[in-house]
Amino acid sequence: MNSTRMRITTIAKKELVEFVRDWRTIVAILVIPVLMFPLLFILFPLLLEAEAQELDELIVDVELQADDLPDGFQSALEYSSINLTFAELDAVENLTEPGTAMEKLRSGEVDAVVRVRANNSTWQYAVLHMSTSEQSNEARSRVLLNLGEWEQNETRNRLVAVDLDPDATLNPLQWNGSIAQGDVASKGEQAGLALSLFIPLVLAVWTFSSAIQPSIDMTAGERERGTLEALLGLPCTRAELLFGKWLAVATITAAGVLLQIAGLTFAIGYLATSDIISAPTMTLGVVALLCVAVLLFAITVVAFELALAMRAHSVKEAGSVLGPAVLLILFPALFTQVINLDGIELFWFAIPVVNVLLALRELLLNRVVPVHVLVWMVSSAVYATLAALYAARQFNREDIVTTLS
Repeated sequence: MNSTRMRITTIAKKELVEFVRDWRTIVAILVIPVLMFPLLFILFPLLLEAEAQELDELIVDVELQADDLPDGFQSALEYSSINLTFAELDAVENLTEPGTAMEKLRSGEVDAVVRVRANNSTWQYAVLHMSTSEQSNEARSRVLLNLGEWEQNETRNRLVAVDLDPDATLNPLQWNGSIAQGDVASKGEQAGLALSLFIPLVLAVWTFSSAIQPSIDMTAGERERGTLEALLGLPCTRAELLFGKWLAVATITAAGVLLQIAGLTFAIGYLATSDIISAPTMTLGVVALLCVAVLLFAITVVAFELALAMRAHSVKEAGSVLGPAVLLILFPALFTQVINLDGIELFWFAIPVVNVLLALRELLLNRVVPVHVLVWMVSSAVYATLAALYAARQFNREDIVTTLS
C-alpha cells in the first residue's frame, strides 16, 4: 500500500512540476482566480458609479415643440442640466411621428425632442429620442422625471382647488412604514440569495475550464510528445498512472477554485464594508457541505476530462473535444438558476451537474434539507465513480501509445 501511494505521489509530483514550470501557467492558475471576483465586484461597481456620475454632470440638449404650454411646464424642464430650446410644433397627427425631429436626433443636433399639444383641459405629449445613444437616453430620462414631478404638482393643485385632500384622494391605501421593513429575511439571507444566482454558475464553469488544459497536457500532450511510452514503461500499473495524473489535475483545479473562493470572500468583505451587499449567513456545517459539493463535482469533472483527453491522439484533437464540452456545464448551470427552490421536486438533486448546482444554491441560502443533501451526495458519488471507471477504461486501452499514422 505504501509503495502504491508513493508511486502515485511521484507521478503526481512529476506532472505538477512539468505543468507549472511555465510562468504563464502560474498566471492562469494563481493570478486570474484571485483577481476575478475582486475585479468584478469592486472595479465594476466603481466603473458604473463613475459612468453614472459622468452622465449626471452631462448637459443634454432638448428641443421643446409646442404651440401652447401649461403653467410651470417650461420651468419644470429647465432643471437637471437640460439645455432647452424652442421650436414650432410639427404638423403631425401623432406626436410620435418622427417628422423633422428624425434628422436632428440622428445628427446629434439635439438629444431629445419634447412635443406638447393642448387637448381641452389636458395636454398630450411625446418624447422622441435615440435609444442607441446613451446621451439621448439620459435626456429622455431627465425629461420624463421632471415631467412626472410637474404632473404630480399639477394634480395636487387641481385637487386643492376643489377642496380635496391630495393625499387621501390619490393614496387611499397607504403603506405603514417603509416597504423594506416588511421583509423578515435578514441582510445575510438576502445576500445569500443574490450570490446564489450566479456563484454556482461561475464556480462550475471555472472548475470545468481550469481542468481542461492540465488534462490535455498530461494525456494527449504526453502522447503527442512521445513521452507516454516512457511512463508506461515505469514499474507502475495503469491504475496508478491514472490516479497520479488525476491527483495532479485535481490539485491544479482545486488550487484555482480555492483561490477563486478566496478572491470572492475578499470581494464580499469589501462590499459588506461599503453597504452594497452584506456577507451571506452560513454556519460552519453549511460551509463544510459547500466544500464537499465542490469536491465531488471536481472529482467527476477531472476524471471525465482525463478520459476524453486520453482518447485524443493530439493536443489539437483534445482541445477540439474538451472546448465545446464546457457547454455540458454551461447549459445546465443557466437552467438551474431559474428553478424555484421552494417546494422543489427531489429528482432534481439526482441529475448530473444540476444536483451540485442546486446544492450550492441551497447552501448559499443557508438551507440544509437532509433528504436533499443525501440525494445529491449519493448521486454525486455515483457519478464520480462512473467517471473514474470510464477514465480507467481509457487508460487500460492498448492503443493509447499509437498515433494517427
